[in-house]
Amino acid sequence: MISDTIPGLSSRELSRLIGAVSDGLPFPDEHAAVAAVARTALSAACEPGDTDAALLVSRLGAARTLSAVTGDATPQAVRRALLEADTSAVVPSERIRDALERWRGRLPRGSLHAPLQRAARLGARLVTPEHPAWPSSLDDLEFGMPLTLWIRGDPARLSRLERSVALVGARAASGYGEHVALESAAGLSDRGFAIVSGGAYGVDAAAHRATLASDQVTVAFLAGGVDRLYPAGNDDLLRRIARDGLLVAELPPGSTPTRWRFLMRNRLIAAVGTATVVVEAGARSGSLNTAGHAAQLGRPLGAVPGPITSASSAGCHRLIREYGAICVTTPDEMAELAEPMGARLGPAEGDEDDDTAEEIERGPPGKQVQWSGCWCSAGRVVRRHCRGGARTARRAPRRVRNPPRGRCSSRRRACLPSATRVRAAGRLAAQVT
Repeated sequence: MISDTIPGLSSRELSRLIGAVSDGLPFPDEHAAVAAVARTALSAACEPGDTDAALLVSRLGAARTLSAVTGDATPQAVRRALLEADTSAVVPSERIRDALERWRGRLPRGSLHAPLQRAARLGARLVTPEHPAWPSSLDDLEFGMPLTLWIRGDPARLSRLERSVALVGARAASGYGEHVALESAAGLSDRGFAIVSGGAYGVDAAAHRATLASDQVTVAFLAGGVDRLYPAGNDDLLRRIARDGLLVAELPPGSTPTRWRFLMRNRLIAAVGTATVVVEAGARSGSLNTAGHAAQLGRPLGAVPGPITSASSAGCHRLIREYGAICVTTPDEMAELAEPMGARLGPAEGDEDDDTAEEIERGPPGKQVQWSGCWCSAGRVVRRHCRGGARTARRAPRRVRNPPRGRCSSRRRACLPSATRVRAAGRLAAQVT
C-alpha cells in the first residue's frame, strides 16, 4: 500500500516542523507542507541529479514516493502506481527495485525529520517547488531538478535570480583571472544583476567579494549542506554571503561535499543564471562542466579570452572556438549577453514606435533588403541584418512571433542552441566529469 500521507505526523507536529524552517515566508497550505517534509527525507536518501527519484516524485508525489521507500512496497506495486498516474511512464521493475534498495540504505537514521530539526537549529530555511519562493528557472532541469533547496539568508532574495549572471572559473586563478572576475562582478552588480557562483577559491571568491563590496546580492551554491562551509579557507567569506546574500544547497544540512556533488551542483548554477560567463578556465577546469550545462539548457554562454600563451585560459578559448560561446571582455558585453539590447526597453514617451519598427523592417528606401532575426532566450529580436551590413534595433519590433528553436540565420550565437551545439555541449560536460 502506497500512502499519500506521512504516518505518525500529526497536523500540530507538521506545523511545528515546517514553521521552524519557513519563518517569514510560509508554505501556502498543509498539502504543500506535507510534500515539503517528504521531500526533505528523500533529499537525504538521494544523490543530486537522481532522475529516478525525480520521476517518481513528479508522477506519484513526494509523500507517496516516501511511503514506497519507507514501507514494504514492491517494485511491481510502484510500477503499477506509476502507470496509473501516467501511462507513458514505463519503467522496468528492475530499475525501480535498484532505486528502492539504493534509497532505503541511505534514509536518515532515527527520525525521518532529522534534516528539518538540524536546519532549524542552524537557522536555515527550506524551499521546495511547492513554495512561492522557488526559482522557476530550475524547472528547466526537468528530471534533473533538485528535490529541495536549503538556504541560509533571506529566501525573498531568491527573486533576484530572475536577473542574474553566473560567473565561474578556475579555482587556481591567475592574477588576470581574479582581476577580471572582480571588475566583472562589480560592473554587473552596479547594473542591477545578482551574481551567482560556487563559493570556491579563485574566480568564484573574487566574484562574491566584489558583489558584497558593491552591496548587492550574491548567491553561492554549495556541494554539501549549508552548514558545511567548504572550502575552509573561505569560511569568513561564506559567512558574509549567508548574512548579506544567499548560501544555497540541494542536500540537507550535515551532507559532505564530494567530487560528484560538486559536478552536479554546477547544473544549478547554470540553471538559475540568466547567462553564464566563464572568466578563466584551463583545458580540464570544472567550470567547463557548468558551461556545458548552460548550453544544454539554452542559456546564453560567454567566455572571457586570455593570453594565447596562458594555459589558464585554454578552456575559454576552446569554448569560443568549438562550442559557440560569445567572446565577452567587459561588464557591458556580459550584461548584453544576459539581457540583450531591447529586451527590457519599451517605447519611450512620445516615440513613434510602430513607424520606427516598420522602418527598421523595411530598411533604407530604394535598397533591396533581406532581413534575418537573431533571437535571445526570451524570444525577442535584438539585432537585424541586411545585405548592406548589420544595424542594431533599439527595441524589439512589435508583432514579431517567436521562431523555431535553432541556430539563428544571422550566426549570432547568443541565441538558443541548435541540436549540434547541444550535443557538443553534452560531450564537453562529460569530458570534465
